[in-house]
Amino acid sequence: MGTIIPAILESNFDIVEQRIEMVAELTPWVQIDVIDLDFGGGKKTFELELLRKLSVMYDKMLFDIHLMVKEPSNWINKCAFVNASRVIGQVEMMSDRTAFVKEVKDLGIEAGIAFDVETEIEEIPEETDVVLIMGRKAGFGNMELDDNTYVRIRKAVEYRERNKMKYKIGVDGGINTANIEKLKSEGVEVFYCTGAIYNGNVVENLEKLNQYAK
Repeated sequence: MGTIIPAILESNFDIVEQRIEMVAELTPWVQIDVIDLDFGGGKKTFELELLRKLSVMYDKMLFDIHLMVKEPSNWINKCAFVNASRVIGQVEMMSDRTAFVKEVKDLGIEAGIAFDVETEIEEIPEETDVVLIMGRKAGFGNMELDDNTYVRIRKAVEYRERNKMKYKIGVDGGINTANIEKLKSEGVEVFYCTGAIYNGNVVENLEKLNQYAK
C-alpha cells in the first residue's frame, strides 16, 4: 500500500501550525517544505527552528523535511533539532550527494534526495532511503503534474533494479485522485499531497487518496 503524506509549503508559521493540527490525528507523517532565498528566487518559508514547538507538542508525528535550499548539508543539524524522522535534499544546489546522505543517516534519520522536473535521475547514493521525483517545478506555485513524471518514475525504478538498491520512490506535486492510481502502477510508493488534501474536507480527502493508493 502506498503512503499518503500531507505536504506543507508556507511562509507563515501560523498556517503551518493550523495545517499540522488538521492532520495530526489522521496520519503518522507530515512533510514540511523548506525553501531559502537562493532556491526560492527571493522567497522563503518560515524559520525551520520554529517547528521544534510542534514536534514536541505532536511527539508521535513523523516529520519529513524537504530541503529546497543551497547546500542542504548545512541544514541537517536544524532538522535534527526539530526532531525530523526523514530529511530529503534537492540535488540542484547540493555539492556532494553521498556526504549528505551519510551525514543524515549518521544521526539516525532517514535520508532522501529529490530531483526537480528537469534534473537527470542519476548518481543516487547507495544508502538512500527515498528518491523524491518532483511532479512539478520545485518551489512556490500551483501547477499540474508534469507529463514527463511517468518517464522519470520508470527511470528511478530501472536505476534501483540495475543497482540492486532498496529506496522508496516518492512523487511530490500535482497528485490527485485522477492520477494517483497510474502513479502507483508505475512504481510510486510515497505520495506527497497538498491541495488534494487541504482543499475541501481534509478527512474525506485523505480517505479517498488512501483508497486509491491501496
